[in-house]
Amino acid sequence: MTPRTAGELARFIDHTLLAPEATRDEVLATCRDAAAWQVAAVCLSPSWLPLPVGVLGEGVRVCTVVGFPSGAHTSTMKAAEAAEAVRNGADEIDMVVNLGLVRAGDWRGVEADIHAARQAIDAVAGRRVLKVICESAALSDDELRDTCRAAVACGADFVKTSTGFHKAGGATERSVAIMRETVGDNIGVKASGGIRTTAAALAMIVAGASRIGASATREILAGMPA
Repeated sequence: MTPRTAGELARFIDHTLLAPEATRDEVLATCRDAAAWQVAAVCLSPSWLPLPVGVLGEGVRVCTVVGFPSGAHTSTMKAAEAAEAVRNGADEIDMVVNLGLVRAGDWRGVEADIHAARQAIDAVAGRRVLKVICESAALSDDELRDTCRAAVACGADFVKTSTGFHKAGGATERSVAIMRETVGDNIGVKASGGIRTTAAALAMIVAGASRIGASATREILAGMPA
């Protein structure tokens, strides 16, 4: 359902601060905003976890990134990152796929990489949300579809368009639609990368996104009625 109010739209959003130069004060301000707006989650670099007790209040989940932003880390390191993150309070893990393996068509390697993170998360904390970042703008349509299929086969809960750091670009309505068509209705699709306006966020939702990753949350919500 397309959201009609700022409050409804907020529940689609992972309010994000992944700038490597972010300070503690900026991180805490991001958390306070996330709590005030009651977004779905706040997404931060793993070095900021665990968060201070009570900074988010109730209802906002903690998300962090693994293998970020290149995805070229070893599977062992991604698994270790994921395990540490959930020990430090992460409810959701956004893991970058190994793009080199995707481009080479090494689907066994892609699946092994994702599966390592899934196993590590489950071993430490039971079920937590795993999102697989496909870096859709860097892939052909067929590569994107196959990456989404690999993610689902390995137990991912979401597929995600982009890190927001790749030179190829971020989310597009076309990539979101391809991803939604590929994974069906039971897997989440997160659109992220370059979404800065209300119109862009709503367009992604119409295209099939069930979550929006954005740092421009204030501006996005300001375009909706209260």
